[in-house]
Amino acid sequence: MCSCATRVTRFLRYSLAVLVIAGQCGIVRGQQKTAPAEEKPKIRAITAFINLDRARYQEQVADALKMLKRGQTILESRGYQVQTIRIATQPFPEYTKGLTAEQTVAFFKDYDSLASREKFAASIGPAMLNAGDSDSEANLLAEILSNTKTLNASVVVAGEDGVRWSAVGAAARVMKKLEETEHSQGNFRFAAIAMVPPLTPFFPAAYHTGFGHQFAIALESANVVMATFKDAPDLATAKQRLTDRLATSAFDIERNAGRIDQDTGWTYMGIDLSPAPSPPENASIGAAIENLTTQPVGMSGTLTAAATITAAVKDVKVKQTGYIGLMLPILEDRRLAERWSEGHLSIDALLSYSAVCGTGLDTVPLPGDISAEQLSLIIGDMASLAFKWHKPLSARLLPVLGKGWGEMTEFDNPFLVNAKLQSFDSN
Repeated sequence: MCSCATRVTRFLRYSLAVLVIAGQCGIVRGQQKTAPAEEKPKIRAITAFINLDRARYQEQVADALKMLKRGQTILESRGYQVQTIRIATQPFPEYTKGLTAEQTVAFFKDYDSLASREKFAASIGPAMLNAGDSDSEANLLAEILSNTKTLNASVVVAGEDGVRWSAVGAAARVMKKLEETEHSQGNFRFAAIAMVPPLTPFFPAAYHTGFGHQFAIALESANVVMATFKDAPDLATAKQRLTDRLATSAFDIERNAGRIDQDTGWTYMGIDLSPAPSPPENASIGAAIENLTTQPVGMSGTLTAAATITAAVKDVKVKQTGYIGLMLPILEDRRLAERWSEGHLSIDALLSYSAVCGTGLDTVPLPGDISAEQLSLIIGDMASLAFKWHKPLSARLLPVLGKGWGEMTEFDNPFLVNAKLQSFDSN
């Protein structure tokens, strides 16, 4: 028989072993250790599409907001942070017929005030949707956006019929007019769009051409891309991991979108999984790309990273709508803004990346002395690329009044980062 001391020693050793094993397994004090939950993407927007009737638009907006708030509640109960709720209409010339220019601007001032009060973002659709539309509507749009604070809109510069050069010139003139707004920020709410389909939930491109009473969802998933690409051993693994992680959230969101559809009677049209950055201080798509390439954005490997992300997005088998690509918004992403200021990124580089992803030229700062003709050249390049490859692209260009090459922008919008202006000729 062993001594009492020996038995005590064995007991203590046994107890210590149990505690070590329990600690490793996470079951000390009856608590089972679980793996940390993967970070969910944010939802950039739930966008409602309405066929606006000027005589009853307030009633229509109230109905849309009821659906949007119900959708927000459902998705937030599932742990998703919903950044914005939005309402987009058919092209605004369709519901302002018969009004003078002054009456149209007055109507949209009222609509703008309603959007501010009810805390929704509003898009009034394209000024020029079809080939042959008068560029006078684009001129009117410039007045509308100059006299409102929150409204978004666009001009369609390419479609199935090719590049529409009249619309390209009209869009450039809108940009020069909006350069004169406070801090030149009016162009943040305007884009020249090419091959962008209806029912795209991202602004300022959102519009529809049907009966309305539909909704779509846009993601804000730079955080997911950043986490997925960190320490990825190779491109194939990175792509598959991203597809899997996006799919987990996308299928869950789609299930809940079906619930919103059933509860409200609004038709769910799909989700745009295009990874977008969070507000500048947070998740960066630029940093995500650098996690994969281990090089500054704009160096070799960036195009491959853009193609990899886009391929991963397209492989998610949910109902998709919109751009379905990658967003590289220069002034909405701190890392991208830094690389632009350093000269690593240029307009030509962004266009090359757009050939394998989306969304084109997004929030690109430009010197204030750029002419409408030079802007037309940039927009025309984007439109030509979109038509050639039959893919949705847009140009949201921000010329800054009074600022020249080498100077810093001075935007005061919380969603914009300031950056150093590069020479147009160098791009």
